[in-house]
Amino acid sequence: MSETITAKTPWIKNLGDMPAHLEYYKGSMFGAVELIAKKYPDNVAFDFMGASTTYKKLLHDIEQCAKALRTIGVREGDAVTIALPNCPQAIQCFYAVNRVGAIANMIHPLSSEKEIEFYLNESGSVTVITLDQFYGKIEAIRQNTKVVNVVLASIKDELSPMIKAGYMLTQGRKMEKIPEDAPVIRWADFLKLGNACFWNYTVQRSAEDPAVVLYSGGTTGTTKGIVLTNLNFNALAAQIVGVNQMFRPGDKMLAAMPLFHGFGLGVCIHSMLANGGRCILVPRFTAASYAKLITKYRCNFIAGVPTLYEALLRLPSMEKADLSCLKGVFSGGDSLSVELKKKFDKFLYDHKAVIQVREGYGTTETVTACCLTPPHMAKEGSIGLPFPDTYIKIVKPDTDEELPYGEEGEVLLAGPTVMKEYLHHPEETAHTLRKHADGLTWVYTGDLGMMDADGFVFFKGRIKRMIISSGYNIYPAQLENILDGHELIQMSCIIGVPDPYRMQRVKAFVTLKPGVPANEETKNSILEYCKKYIAKYALPKDIEFRDELPKTLVGKVAYRKLEEEEAEKLKRQAESEKSAE
Repeated sequence: MSETITAKTPWIKNLGDMPAHLEYYKGSMFGAVELIAKKYPDNVAFDFMGASTTYKKLLHDIEQCAKALRTIGVREGDAVTIALPNCPQAIQCFYAVNRVGAIANMIHPLSSEKEIEFYLNESGSVTVITLDQFYGKIEAIRQNTKVVNVVLASIKDELSPMIKAGYMLTQGRKMEKIPEDAPVIRWADFLKLGNACFWNYTVQRSAEDPAVVLYSGGTTGTTKGIVLTNLNFNALAAQIVGVNQMFRPGDKMLAAMPLFHGFGLGVCIHSMLANGGRCILVPRFTAASYAKLITKYRCNFIAGVPTLYEALLRLPSMEKADLSCLKGVFSGGDSLSVELKKKFDKFLYDHKAVIQVREGYGTTETVTACCLTPPHMAKEGSIGLPFPDTYIKIVKPDTDEELPYGEEGEVLLAGPTVMKEYLHHPEETAHTLRKHADGLTWVYTGDLGMMDADGFVFFKGRIKRMIISSGYNIYPAQLENILDGHELIQMSCIIGVPDPYRMQRVKAFVTLKPGVPANEETKNSILEYCKKYIAKYALPKDIEFRDELPKTLVGKVAYRKLEEEEAEKLKRQAESEKSAE
């Protein structure tokens, strides 16, 4: 690494047991898991609804699935869309696609028909693997795509006879029956096709070859495919263990974060399976099921978004839970307010855990996390220190002008997990990935942050999520942190609403703690509290109580949804006033 970069990292001394540099596996993602599977063949790779799968069995299932993919015509460089929840078939397919040299196009199975159509066409997929219950959506848009093969898996195929009976009486009865002559390949038949393939089904792929496509709005808010390589995922797997020296093969990770998201796929699945960990798969997330599995399996690691931890605080079933098994609790995907961290840290302490929540930060352009609070030291409000071989610098937005420690600017990232490109968007790729004089390629994140002299990074919010009111810059995350500290508030979300005089005015959406009345008295109490902690120009002009705040598919608070609702409300109001005239 360049001397220039090294000279700018005096904070290396703060890493403690965290290494500054690592060696990375140079082969494919499958290759990394295969090495571990041969080292620990009888260790459990994952658990799913009461059934366990060893590494040896996982390797066999991946090979069978790879042969089947080859038989139906999947070739090197092809895109295969995987629209599955966290289930065994999803793990098998993900690595089998990699085994045959294809690219795994990971999408949310609950996406709308039009979204699925976009993902299929954007990736050029000719094969889709999904659950039987989502067949209708695929069939509805199939004629608008290049899809040739639709493979349908089923949750019931992976269940024990007793659990399967219960599943068919509940979830199974809700599903529409698929016609016998439907143009699909059922999972069992798909795997049997692999028996016709005897050789030449594997492809040797290099570290730099594209392997996965994930989707994100990027810095512009427009959905784009992010092309990630084998090295990106294998480097992350090494970094996750590198910054968690307490990890041991066999340690259990509760894998509830979805596979279409870098957090779930990179941290909860690949980083575990490439290091001999054990994944507890959660196919359908609810706070109650999450809590039950933590205690049932005595999980060592859990990872989630802040809304998950907020939900766990309210669960009666967690009152007597023993969490002494936990080695690591990670929060990412959204900003964790200081107040929520304090509440959850106390919750952990009260339930015999000897650790605290460690906040991380990252973008899908770097798979997921690339920065994490170390286990031995923390700073209030910080998202931690960069991962090994990962560099962060703060610049004047959209420039290469680096700012001094303590000054706020745009967060830039460089390192081995940086994406290859945006799929079919060369101009945006060139705008987001820029090579600097130091020889490194930097990701322009569109996020605001600051780094102190000890190397700790502080996230301040999205550049595009800044509210401008009467010429003042207002950052919603800062206000949300203050509101979340109020004794009556469970969670808040701040947005900017168009205003003819101020350009924008601040509006707060709030969920209250159980039993707190949503009345004027409560509202006045919150407003008085705000006056004590928030500058006059940034005060919320309106507070709206909600039973629940809308969430994105990965559990973040969907502030854009609230912005859209407000815009529509203002539009209707303007039309009403115009008709009244």
